Amino acid sequence: MSTEPSSRIPTDPNFRYSWYAKLIFANQRRRYGRELEPARLWARTPRVFAALSLLYGALDRRRSLIEPALRSLITVRVSQINWCAFCVDINSATGLKRGVSEEQFAALDQFETSPLFDDRQKAALAYAEAITRTDAGVDEQLMARVKKHFNDDAVIELTAVIAFQNMSSKFNSALDVAPQGFCRVAPQPVAKDTP
Repeated sequence: MSTEPSSRIPTDPNFRYSWYAKLIFANQRRRYGRELEPARLWARTPRVFAALSLLYGALDRRRSLIEPALRSLITVRVSQINWCAFCVDINSATGLKRGVSEEQFAALDQFETSPLFDDRQKAALAYAEAITRTDAGVDEQLMARVKKHFNDDAVIELTAVIAFQNMSSKFNSALDVAPQGFCRVAPQPVAKDTP
């Protein structure tokens, strides 16, 4: 994997980012060792970037109703479906730190039949796929399955995590943001001709 970021909208080294973006970039350099290319793109619209950052922080907080490892499984699976190599890369690296195994990532596209996932994870991942795939949808049977493992507040938060990751991965995929080499075992996005 390339460690050099690239995208369909090249980053102008002379672009004047807002003070808020510069603070986020400093935090990213501390946390990841470099600035994240999607952040540099989003930061070209400072108000949107500020709102996006606040929303991400609210969804990825320590006291979330959705445990960190499950959030990582969801973000990687949604990113695979949306062909976002950057998101698969960074979210896989985060997932490994949160206790997701390499074997789980390798089996993620077959989660329904894999013994590596428990019933709660399978329900959440099935829900994520139904929301993400445009040819699917959430029916009453799937919602009943999800509600066996998540209370109403958790379902709302789970839905928000999935929706946010769809927005993020579709943004990065459309702009062809390359992976930055965070995870050597990141599972590849689903092939584009796969339904």
